[in-house]
Amino acid sequence: MGFFSEFKQFAMKGNVVDLAVGVIIGAAFGKIVSSFIENVITPLLLKPALDAAHLSTIEELTAFGGVKYGLFLSAVINFIIVAFVLFLIIKGINKLKKEEAPAPPAGPTQEELLTQIRDLLKNK
Repeated sequence: MGFFSEFKQFAMKGNVVDLAVGVIIGAAFGKIVSSFIENVITPLLLKPALDAAHLSTIEELTAFGGVKYGLFLSAVINFIIVAFVLFLIIKGINKLKKEEAPAPPAGPTQEELLTQIRDLLKNK
C-alpha cells in the first residue's frame, strides 16, 4: 500500500473526521461563550462591582501593579459555562441513547435441565 493511499485511509476513518468536526464546532462554541461572558454576564452581573472598581471589563482587573487576574477570572467563567453546557448536552445524548434492553427470555432452571437429562437417559 502506498504512502498516500495509507494516509487517505487513515484520514477518512470515522474517528478522525468526527474529531475534526468536533474541534471546529468547539472553536465556534468557544466564541459564543466568550461573547456571552463579555456581552451578557459581565454587564448584567458584574456591572456594580466593575463600576465600584472604575473598570469597564473584567479583563482590566489587576493586582500588585500588573498581575492581570481579571483575564484569569474571565477564563474560569468561560470554562465553567462551557463545562456546564457540555454536561447538559452529553446528559441529553446519553438519555436519548439509553434504551432499555429487553430482558433475556427465561430459560429452564438447572433442576428442569437435570430432570430432562435424567428422563432422556431413562428412555435409552
